[in-house]
Amino acid sequence: MNKLTIIGNLTRDPESRTTASGSTVCSFSVAVNRRRSSQNSNQPEADFFRVSAWNQLGENCQRYLAKGRKVAVVGRVSVSTYQANDGTTRASLDVMAEDVEFLSSRADDNAGFAPAAPAAPRAAAPAMDTGFQEVDDEDLPF
Repeated sequence: MNKLTIIGNLTRDPESRTTASGSTVCSFSVAVNRRRSSQNSNQPEADFFRVSAWNQLGENCQRYLAKGRKVAVVGRVSVSTYQANDGTTRASLDVMAEDVEFLSSRADDNAGFAPAAPAAPRAAAPAMDTGFQEVDDEDLPF
């Protein structure tokens, strides 16, 4: 089974294109922070994944995602190698998205990810008979 789940932030705005057969493909990159930072640096380390989302999923990604937004991506992963400009061989982690969850919204962008203000207290709702009996914690045998 080849299934990868990542949660991270977009490193750039998504780019969409249409294939000759009429399918839409949306490409974007996701940076996933590692839990530990490098011993030589205070900067957190990150892994970068190139993600491709097809058809309706790709259209939704193009419409609602932007650089910096947090996403969860589930899909198949593959590794490809390429020759960098400096002559070194590098590897790229490519994910074919099966599911993309948008974890931050446009409202988060406008608010600067500030926590929401606490809700005003509501008036007590009238008690309804739900068929359950209220139990005091002191009555529990454990």
